[in-house]
Amino acid sequence: MNKTIFFSVGEPSGDQHAARLIQSLKAREPELQVRGFGGQEMRRAGCTVDLDLTEHAVVGILEVLPKLREFFRFADQAEAIFAAGGVDAVVLVDFPGFNWHIAKRAKKYGIPVIYFCPPQLWAWGAWRVKKMKATVDHVLAVLPIEEQFFSGHGIPTSFVGHPFFDAVSESTLDTVRMQTLRSAASSSQTVAVLPGSRTHEVHRNWPVMLDAIAELSAANPQARFAVAAYREKHFEFCQATAKAAATESGEPLPIDFYLGATSEVVEHAACAMMVSGSVSLELMARQTPAAVIYRVGRFLYGFGKCVVKVDSMTLPNLMPEASAPGSSNERVFPEIVSVGNPAKARDFLVATVGRMMNDADYLATKRRQLSGLQDRYAKPGASDRAAAKILELLPQGSVAELPRRAA
Repeated sequence: MNKTIFFSVGEPSGDQHAARLIQSLKAREPELQVRGFGGQEMRRAGCTVDLDLTEHAVVGILEVLPKLREFFRFADQAEAIFAAGGVDAVVLVDFPGFNWHIAKRAKKYGIPVIYFCPPQLWAWGAWRVKKMKATVDHVLAVLPIEEQFFSGHGIPTSFVGHPFFDAVSESTLDTVRMQTLRSAASSSQTVAVLPGSRTHEVHRNWPVMLDAIAELSAANPQARFAVAAYREKHFEFCQATAKAAATESGEPLPIDFYLGATSEVVEHAACAMMVSGSVSLELMARQTPAAVIYRVGRFLYGFGKCVVKVDSMTLPNLMPEASAPGSSNERVFPEIVSVGNPAKARDFLVATVGRMMNDADYLATKRRQLSGLQDRYAKPGASDRAAAKILELLPQGSVAELPRRAA
């Protein structure tokens, strides 16, 4: 198959999902050419990366505005590629604020658009369905609720499952790292600490997590805290901040830092504290209970209150079976959105993680909930199903055979 697919991916997690999808596509069609905007994982999978868009991941209008001109320049760069010809299809992965522009410009040149890991319009943006319908030819839904939502609005949709479960099922845990984790903890508990995959998330949430670690370690002196950093600069920031805190107090905190070892840290830990994100699906699959936080500015929080239509920011909590047995108030992953004073988020982490560390019945209840969700939803094969569907939508001859709607 002598075709070229252009990917547009802006999130670090999307980079991983797209890389796995590219591997599945190339396994079926070795001659397929893949290029586009993405990250290092996509490059390793065989994609020609025209722009590392994952370095520019942002959330919320206040974080987008300073980079608006830059994003329009990126969209112009994509349009120049489309105008030059040779792109047979565009595959978008998450990152809707920017990818809407990519979709619109692709349609301008008659290029079909497929959305893998679509934006969660069912949660916050039903008013944007018209835009989706006008610019996207097919949605590859990763959650059952997405298939129902997009199909119900007349957008061709196929449910393929979530690629995070592919990552969990296919990954081989590093034995050296696992031994390092076991040696560091000895006979004590390990708490995983996941400070986020975006730089602004790490800077905003890690100081609160560090304060919580200080209180938890004082109450549980045998515990270890394993911080899983996504990027080297995050590793360096977290480590430097922890060292500064230790210098002020005179006592080093029981923290171990790891880079590129999220799966090993999550697998080993008894429980976790984490910044809200799709990595919650890996914790679900590995049955690791966690307390979830997300710190936002007042403007973004107020805007979110107006548009968000669901009562949780953590994906497993939105699954029908996610309420705790005997409780209508607590979900499988207790969570808090923190605005302003960070003390509230710190106290939440101390109380919730502390309970997981010291209340065996509570921890067991959380694990039973996660086991039930895992059995029902954590099914691997999403990348293969998505690849098969994309190739089905692009049969032998030309991409012109894919049904399209004018933008």
